[in-house]
Amino acid sequence: MAEIVKCHSGHEYAERPTALFWEEAWLEIEAVEKQWRIPGGKCFRVRTTSGLVFELMYGELYDEWRINPSADETD
Repeated sequence: MAEIVKCHSGHEYAERPTALFWEEAWLEIEAVEKQWRIPGGKCFRVRTTSGLVFELMYGELYDEWRINPSADETD
């Protein structure tokens, strides 16, 4: 699978996402607005430099990222 999220990794993988691939382009992440854990993974709500908001989920078991655009970009 091709890389769809770039992230900073320190003590563990996927500590903070830095860019994501969406609609044939890399988008730089300006801010991580929220992050939380779920069983088997990590979730992030991020805002790109262009103002788009996404929820990212990293599934640790399958080493897989999922990207969901947020319908509400004004929070």
